[in-house]
Amino acid sequence: MKTLVTGAAGFIGSSLCRRLLDEGEVVIGFDNFNAYYDPQLKRDRAAQLMNRPGFTMIEGSLEDRAVTESLFEIHQPEQVVNLAAQAGVRYSLENPRAYIDANIVGFTNILEGCRHHAVQHLVYASSSSVYGLNTRMPFSVHDNVDHPLSLYAATKKANELMAHTYSHLYGLPTTGLRFFTVYGPWGRPDMAMFLFTRAILAGEPIKVFNNGQMLRDFTYVDDIVEGVLRVKRRVPGPDSAWQGDNPDPGTSSAPYRLYNIGNNDPVALLHLIEVLEQKLGKAAIKQMLPMQDGDVPATYANVDDLIRDTGFKPSTSIEEGVGRFVDWYLEYYQRQ
Repeated sequence: MKTLVTGAAGFIGSSLCRRLLDEGEVVIGFDNFNAYYDPQLKRDRAAQLMNRPGFTMIEGSLEDRAVTESLFEIHQPEQVVNLAAQAGVRYSLENPRAYIDANIVGFTNILEGCRHHAVQHLVYASSSSVYGLNTRMPFSVHDNVDHPLSLYAATKKANELMAHTYSHLYGLPTTGLRFFTVYGPWGRPDMAMFLFTRAILAGEPIKVFNNGQMLRDFTYVDDIVEGVLRVKRRVPGPDSAWQGDNPDPGTSSAPYRLYNIGNNDPVALLHLIEVLEQKLGKAAIKQMLPMQDGDVPATYANVDDLIRDTGFKPSTSIEEGVGRFVDWYLEYYQRQ
């Protein structure tokens, strides 16, 4: 199997590439190494892959149509896992055009590449952010998600709609994955786990939004990767039970599916901080702040469909996962 992984130098992408290579796949990595956060971290992730047999790294941007057309024409991937995107809820409040370029224009180029080169299966990253104003817990892929709270969330919802169109019109099998608060070694520096750890070690205050009254379905990166792998192997077909007079948002009469990948066990933000304090051996200085625009008070994934269709349920505890993250963080930054 030859698989194209976009965002291959990213947090999830680099971990996925390692697993695919371990399983004997040929992997074409694609990334633009942009400066949304420290590009050196991305380079260091990619460096772990560069000398692996079967791996090729291409540097470029999804929104560059000529580059993406050439990518598909030259490498002819059999499957595609699209993890490249402009991430971050808060960043989208001030930099909306970056999300249109990467997440809408870039995703269109991926869809077109898949369409014109007979790709067998497109798996793409959506986000738990699409649930927006939904309050019924746990969040289910069978619920309506038409009320996003940020442009980031809106672009991810748009990706799901665009994928469905290509599944319907061109028979392209697509699977969207709504990730829930991913963390772990080699994580993103703009995420709470990273920000808190850095501040605690430096003796600086940490920003605790919503006065700590947040619940997050923290999901360890290895669980995310396992979920992606299992879904990738399961190419969707049309759902014979789907009905237009009672449309199910999670499936379709087209070869289209959506899955949540979350730990199915939401953790209070204050508990996360306690675990970090324990693992670091140092107390946090907390700066209590109100809820941020575009944020939601709680996330909680219903993963029944994932379990039913793939036999997998994420299960890494916050204590185990944070311990592994802290060990990596201390070792990585001691080398700097």
